[in-house]
Amino acid sequence: MEQRLAPNTKLSESLLCKTFGVGRMRIRRALLLLSSQGLIELQSNRGAYVACPSKSDANDVFAARMLIEPPLVRNLAQNPDVIDLRVLVDHIELEDAAREQNERTEIIRLSGEFHTKLAQASGNKFIFRMMRELVTRTSLIVGLFGSSEDASCPDHEHGDILQAIQTKQPQKAEKLLISHLHHIQSGLDMKSRTEIPEDLEAILLT
Repeated sequence: MEQRLAPNTKLSESLLCKTFGVGRMRIRRALLLLSSQGLIELQSNRGAYVACPSKSDANDVFAARMLIEPPLVRNLAQNPDVIDLRVLVDHIELEDAAREQNERTEIIRLSGEFHTKLAQASGNKFIFRMMRELVTRTSLIVGLFGSSEDASCPDHEHGDILQAIQTKQPQKAEKLLISHLHHIQSGLDMKSRTEIPEDLEAILLT
């Protein structure tokens, strides 16, 4: 979610055991779980690597989000009185505080988390699970192809979406969400790839 582990980064079992102070079986169970979620690729005789989405994967992820998120926020804006908006309001405040402190890692994490909280507000556990996976995959995509600032969530757009929900403007909320996703996707450069960091242990312990 924080985009600190670049796609294609090798995840050495022995190094992970040393870093976290746990046994190899626990590491393997964690890698298998992440693999089932599409975040880790387990390659025969080579080990585990952070998943590396292709251009086609990126397009599919954003297409899936376009199918799920716009109607999601439209429904939230139609019945904002039955959801806990305070959770979303508090989250926007956390985003603003992170920007004031220029905490880039925290900004990235919170930006993705906003979208999972929208899904959680719907009360539908299946949509929440799907959105959590899609948002995490989006983080991998942005980490790989996001060579511009536009590839991250712009400062004011989450607040605008929340305001449309609060003021019961479903069509506006849906339109803003669509524009927001287009904004992120248009900031990707499919010809550029992020360099893989060398010190895995330092990244995991930061």
